[in-house]
Amino acid sequence: MSARRTARVASMVREVVSSAILSELRDPRIRNVTVLGAEVSPDLRLARVRISVMGDEKAAALTMHGLNSAKGYLQARVGAYIRSRYTPELRFILDDGVRKSVEAAAIIREALEQDAALHGAVAVDDESQPEDSEVGLTDSAGG
Repeated sequence: MSARRTARVASMVREVVSSAILSELRDPRIRNVTVLGAEVSPDLRLARVRISVMGDEKAAALTMHGLNSAKGYLQARVGAYIRSRYTPELRFILDDGVRKSVEAAAIIREALEQDAALHGAVAVDDESQPEDSEVGLTDSAGG
């Protein structure tokens, strides 16, 4: 298969799965899920769907279990949408990239705050900027 066709099918798989999760699945285990992307094998028989789950590891495990239970329904939706000879088998892969980036940002923020506290630096934000009248700027009318 051409790379263009597999990319198009991967895009369709991502679109169908994400809309089905959002609006059609009623499983209470499947919550706070974001479909990040999909990769399809060149023979279109396997689709790896990368998902992100907001919450702790227990919530992620529950969501993965719910998605694996709904896999048959989601494959049928994908098969009806793409209308090809083979319906790709869906495999859900938990992507921790979003969670790790949030954790890394929190660590960086904490380190910056500690550095500022150690060196006595003052954080600069919009409220600590001097007003025009404090700087000595006046209008031309002599005010």
